[in-house]
Amino acid sequence: MQEFVRYRLMRALGVVALLLGGCTVSDVDDRSAASSGAGATTSARASSPASSQPAPGAATSGASTATPTVDNAAAAGVAESASLSPDSVDVGRKGNKADTLPLSSIRLEVNLSARTLTVFDHDQPVATHRVAVGSPQWPTQTGDWNIKQVVWNPEWIPPDETWAEQRTPRKPGAPDNPLGRGQLVYDPPRTIHGTNEPASIGKAVSHGSIRLPNAVVTQLARELMEATGAGKDNAWYRRVQENRTEKVIVDLPQRVPIRVY
Repeated sequence: MQEFVRYRLMRALGVVALLLGGCTVSDVDDRSAASSGAGATTSARASSPASSQPAPGAATSGASTATPTVDNAAAAGVAESASLSPDSVDVGRKGNKADTLPLSSIRLEVNLSARTLTVFDHDQPVATHRVAVGSPQWPTQTGDWNIKQVVWNPEWIPPDETWAEQRTPRKPGAPDNPLGRGQLVYDPPRTIHGTNEPASIGKAVSHGSIRLPNAVVTQLARELMEATGAGKDNAWYRRVQENRTEKVIVDLPQRVPIRVY
Protein backbone atom coordinates (compact mmCIF):
# COMPACT_ATOMS: atom_id res chain seq x y z
CA MET A 1 0.00 0.00 0.00
CA GLN A 2 2.78 2.40 0.88
CA GLU A 3 4.50 1.47 -2.36
CA PHE A 4 1.37 2.37 -4.36
CA VAL A 5 0.97 5.76 -2.58
CA ARG A 6 4.65 6.57 -3.18
CA TYR A 7 4.25 5.66 -6.89
CA ARG A 8 1.20 7.89 -7.31
CA LEU A 9 2.91 10.77 -5.48
CA MET A 10 6.03 10.55 -7.64
CA ARG A 11 3.94 10.48 -10.81
CA ALA A 12 1.98 13.57 -9.74
CA LEU A 13 5.18 15.45 -8.94
CA GLY A 14 6.58 14.52 -12.38
CA VAL A 15 3.51 15.90 -14.16
CA VAL A 16 3.73 19.11 -12.11
CA ALA A 17 7.40 19.43 -12.99
CA LEU A 18 6.69 18.97 -16.66
CA LEU A 19 3.95 21.56 -16.54
CA LEU A 20 6.13 24.01 -14.69
CA GLY A 21 9.04 23.42 -17.07
CA GLY A 22 6.85 23.89 -20.16
CA CYS A 23 5.40 27.10 -18.84
CA THR A 24 8.84 28.49 -18.06
CA VAL A 25 10.20 27.63 -21.48
CA SER A 26 7.15 29.10 -23.17
CA ASP A 27 7.42 32.33 -21.19
CA VAL A 28 11.10 32.62 -21.99
CA ASP A 29 10.45 32.05 -25.69
CA ASP A 30 7.67 34.66 -25.73
CA ARG A 31 9.85 37.24 -23.96
CA SER A 32 12.74 36.45 -26.32
CA ALA A 33 10.49 36.84 -29.36
CA ALA A 34 9.07 40.10 -28.06
CA SER A 35 12.52 41.44 -27.28
CA SER A 36 13.78 40.39 -30.70
CA GLY A 37 10.85 42.11 -32.43
CA ALA A 38 11.32 45.33 -30.48
CA GLY A 39 15.03 45.28 -31.25
CA ALA A 40 14.36 44.83 -34.95
CA THR A 41 11.93 47.78 -34.96
CA THR A 42 14.38 50.00 -33.13
CA SER A 43 17.17 48.96 -35.47
CA ALA A 44 15.04 49.70 -38.52
CA ARG A 45 14.10 53.15 -37.22
CA ALA A 46 17.70 53.97 -36.37
CA SER A 47 18.98 52.85 -39.77
CA SER A 48 16.26 54.53 -41.85
CA PRO A 49 17.75 58.12 -41.92
CA ALA A 50 21.23 56.80 -42.50
CA SER A 51 20.06 54.86 -45.54
CA SER A 52 19.31 58.15 -47.33
CA GLN A 53 22.86 59.46 -46.80
CA PRO A 54 25.82 58.23 -48.87
CA ALA A 55 28.41 56.25 -47.01
CA PRO A 56 31.74 58.01 -46.45
CA GLY A 57 33.83 57.66 -49.60
CA ALA A 58 30.88 56.39 -51.63
CA ALA A 59 30.47 57.76 -55.16
CA THR A 60 27.64 60.24 -55.65
CA SER A 61 25.38 60.61 -58.66
CA GLY A 62 26.24 62.87 -61.61
CA ALA A 63 23.31 65.16 -60.84
CA SER A 64 24.53 65.94 -57.34
CA THR A 65 28.14 66.59 -58.35
CA ALA A 66 27.15 68.79 -61.29
CA THR A 67 25.43 71.34 -59.06
CA PRO A 68 28.05 73.65 -57.56
CA THR A 69 27.66 75.14 -54.13
CA VAL A 70 27.12 78.87 -53.80
CA ASP A 71 30.67 79.32 -52.55
CA ASN A 72 32.13 77.39 -55.46
CA ALA A 73 30.08 79.36 -57.96
CA ALA A 74 31.22 82.65 -56.44
CA ALA A 75 34.83 81.49 -56.46
CA ALA A 76 34.51 80.52 -60.13
CA GLY A 77 33.14 83.97 -60.94
CA VAL A 78 36.05 85.68 -59.18
CA ALA A 79 38.58 83.52 -60.99
CA GLU A 80 36.98 84.26 -64.34
CA SER A 81 36.89 87.98 -63.74
CA ALA A 82 40.49 88.02 -62.51
CA SER A 83 41.67 86.34 -65.73
CA LEU A 84 40.25 89.01 -68.03
CA SER A 85 42.32 91.67 -69.69
CA PRO A 86 40.92 95.20 -70.04
CA ASP A 87 41.92 95.03 -73.70
CA SER A 88 39.96 91.84 -74.37
CA VAL A 89 36.42 91.64 -75.70
CA ASP A 90 35.16 90.17 -72.41
CA VAL A 91 35.86 93.16 -70.18
CA GLY A 92 32.87 95.35 -69.45
CA ARG A 93 30.35 92.57 -70.07
CA LYS A 94 26.80 93.48 -69.12
CA GLY A 95 25.53 92.38 -65.77
CA ASN A 96 28.73 92.63 -63.76
CA LYS A 97 29.02 94.41 -60.42
CA ALA A 98 30.28 97.63 -61.99
CA ASP A 99 26.79 98.23 -63.40
CA THR A 100 25.50 98.85 -59.87
CA LEU A 101 28.04 101.56 -59.00
CA PRO A 102 26.77 105.11 -58.42
CA LEU A 103 26.84 107.56 -61.31
CA SER A 104 29.46 110.26 -61.48
CA SER A 105 28.57 113.92 -61.97
CA ILE A 106 30.88 113.96 -64.99
CA ARG A 107 29.81 112.48 -68.33
CA LEU A 108 31.00 112.36 -71.93
CA GLU A 109 29.30 112.81 -75.28
CA VAL A 110 30.85 111.88 -78.62
CA ASN A 111 29.42 113.44 -81.76
CA LEU A 112 30.48 111.20 -84.63
CA SER A 113 29.55 113.54 -87.45
CA ALA A 114 31.36 116.48 -85.82
CA ARG A 115 34.15 114.14 -84.60
CA THR A 116 34.23 115.75 -81.19
CA LEU A 117 34.18 114.58 -77.59
CA THR A 118 32.57 116.91 -75.04
CA VAL A 119 33.05 116.64 -71.30
CA PHE A 120 30.08 117.65 -69.13
CA ASP A 121 30.07 118.34 -65.42
CA HIS A 122 26.57 118.57 -63.92
CA ASP A 123 25.22 119.03 -67.47
CA GLN A 124 27.53 121.95 -68.11
CA PRO A 125 30.06 121.49 -70.96
CA VAL A 126 33.57 122.06 -69.64
CA ALA A 127 35.78 120.89 -72.53
CA THR A 128 35.58 119.73 -76.15
CA HIS A 129 38.25 117.68 -77.94
CA ARG A 130 38.73 116.55 -81.52
CA VAL A 131 38.66 112.77 -82.01
CA ALA A 132 39.16 110.15 -84.67
CA VAL A 133 36.22 107.78 -85.19
CA GLY A 134 35.43 104.59 -87.05
CA SER A 135 35.77 104.30 -90.79
CA PRO A 136 32.76 103.65 -93.05
CA GLN A 137 33.79 99.98 -93.14
CA TRP A 138 34.25 99.76 -89.36
CA PRO A 139 31.92 102.45 -87.97
CA THR A 140 31.89 103.45 -84.32
CA GLN A 141 28.84 101.97 -82.64
CA THR A 142 26.30 104.44 -81.29
CA GLY A 143 24.63 104.05 -77.92
CA ASP A 144 24.87 104.71 -74.19
CA TRP A 145 27.38 103.05 -71.88
CA ASN A 146 29.42 103.70 -68.76
CA ILE A 147 33.17 104.13 -68.44
CA LYS A 148 34.20 101.89 -65.55
CA GLN A 149 37.93 101.54 -65.96
CA VAL A 150 41.01 103.60 -66.82
CA VAL A 151 44.14 101.92 -68.16
CA TRP A 152 47.47 103.69 -68.16
CA ASN A 153 50.05 102.42 -70.67
CA PRO A 154 47.65 99.82 -72.11
CA GLU A 155 48.77 96.63 -73.77
CA TRP A 156 47.17 96.03 -77.16
CA ILE A 157 45.68 92.59 -77.64
CA PRO A 158 44.16 92.03 -81.11
CA PRO A 159 40.38 91.71 -80.78
CA ASP A 160 38.50 88.76 -82.18
CA GLU A 161 37.62 90.53 -85.43
CA THR A 162 38.58 89.83 -89.03
CA TRP A 163 40.72 92.93 -89.50
CA ALA A 164 42.98 91.87 -86.60
CA GLU A 165 43.54 88.25 -87.59
CA GLN A 166 47.14 88.79 -88.73
CA ARG A 167 48.03 91.35 -86.04
CA THR A 168 50.24 90.59 -83.06
CA PRO A 169 50.01 92.02 -79.52
CA ARG A 170 51.86 95.22 -78.65
CA LYS A 171 53.39 95.75 -75.23
CA PRO A 172 52.80 98.87 -73.11
CA GLY A 173 54.89 101.78 -74.32
CA ALA A 174 55.76 100.17 -77.67
CA PRO A 175 56.07 102.82 -80.41
CA ASP A 176 53.64 100.88 -82.65
CA ASN A 177 51.08 100.29 -79.88
CA PRO A 178 47.82 101.63 -81.41
CA LEU A 179 46.31 102.39 -77.99
CA GLY A 180 48.85 105.06 -77.15
CA ARG A 181 49.34 106.17 -73.55
CA GLY A 182 45.89 105.68 -72.07
CA GLN A 183 42.56 103.93 -72.48
CA LEU A 184 39.04 104.54 -71.16
CA VAL A 185 37.12 101.27 -71.16
CA TYR A 186 33.38 101.35 -71.89
CA ASP A 187 32.43 98.82 -74.61
CA PRO A 188 35.37 96.54 -75.48
CA PRO A 189 36.94 96.14 -77.92
CA ARG A 190 35.82 99.70 -78.76
CA THR A 191 37.24 102.20 -76.29
CA ILE A 192 38.46 105.76 -76.05
CA HIS A 193 42.23 105.61 -76.28
CA GLY A 194 45.38 107.44 -77.29
CA THR A 195 47.07 106.83 -80.60
CA ASN A 196 50.43 106.37 -82.24
CA GLU A 197 49.00 108.13 -85.32
CA PRO A 198 48.30 111.72 -84.20
CA ALA A 199 47.56 112.76 -87.81
CA SER A 200 44.41 110.57 -87.69
CA ILE A 201 42.68 112.88 -85.20
CA GLY A 202 39.62 114.49 -86.76
CA LYS A 203 39.20 111.70 -89.33
CA ALA A 204 37.03 108.60 -89.74
CA VAL A 205 39.80 106.01 -89.93
CA SER A 206 39.65 103.73 -86.85
CA HIS A 207 38.19 100.22 -86.52
CA GLY A 208 35.39 101.50 -84.32
CA SER A 209 37.35 102.96 -81.41
CA ILE A 210 37.47 106.64 -80.51
CA ARG A 211 40.97 108.12 -80.61
CA LEU A 212 42.33 111.09 -78.72
CA PRO A 213 45.83 112.61 -78.74
CA ASN A 214 47.99 111.00 -76.05
CA ALA A 215 48.27 114.22 -74.06
CA VAL A 216 44.49 114.61 -74.06
CA VAL A 217 43.62 111.01 -73.15
CA THR A 218 46.02 111.00 -70.18
CA GLN A 219 44.63 114.31 -68.95
CA LEU A 220 41.07 113.03 -69.34
CA ALA A 221 41.97 109.80 -67.54
CA ARG A 222 43.21 111.85 -64.60
CA GLU A 223 40.07 114.01 -64.60
CA LEU A 224 37.84 110.92 -64.50
CA MET A 225 39.81 109.45 -61.62
CA GLU A 226 39.60 112.71 -59.67
CA ALA A 227 35.87 113.14 -60.36
CA THR A 228 34.95 109.59 -59.30
CA GLY A 229 36.98 109.45 -56.09
CA ALA A 230 39.92 107.43 -57.43
CA GLY A 231 42.34 110.34 -57.57
CA LYS A 232 46.04 110.01 -56.74
CA ASP A 233 48.80 112.45 -55.82
CA ASN A 234 51.00 114.16 -58.40
CA ALA A 235 53.84 111.72 -57.83
CA TRP A 236 51.60 108.80 -58.79
CA TYR A 237 50.52 110.39 -62.09
CA ARG A 238 54.10 111.32 -62.88
CA ARG A 239 55.28 107.79 -62.18
CA VAL A 240 52.74 106.04 -64.45
CA GLN A 241 53.48 108.42 -67.30
CA GLU A 242 57.24 108.03 -66.96
CA ASN A 243 57.16 104.24 -66.64
CA ARG A 244 55.56 103.69 -70.03
CA THR A 245 56.27 99.97 -70.12
CA GLU A 246 54.22 99.35 -66.95
CA LYS A 247 50.50 98.78 -67.47
CA VAL A 248 48.38 100.19 -64.64
CA ILE A 249 44.65 99.49 -64.32
CA VAL A 250 42.34 101.67 -62.23
CA ASP A 251 38.75 100.56 -61.58
CA LEU A 252 36.56 103.60 -61.08
CA PRO A 253 34.35 103.61 -57.97
CA GLN A 254 31.68 105.49 -59.93
CA ARG A 255 30.30 105.03 -63.44
CA VAL A 256 31.00 107.77 -65.97
CA PRO A 257 28.15 107.87 -68.51
CA ILE A 258 29.12 108.12 -72.14
CA ARG A 259 26.80 108.75 -75.07
CA VAL A 260 27.95 108.13 -78.63
CA TYR A 261 25.69 109.47 -81.38
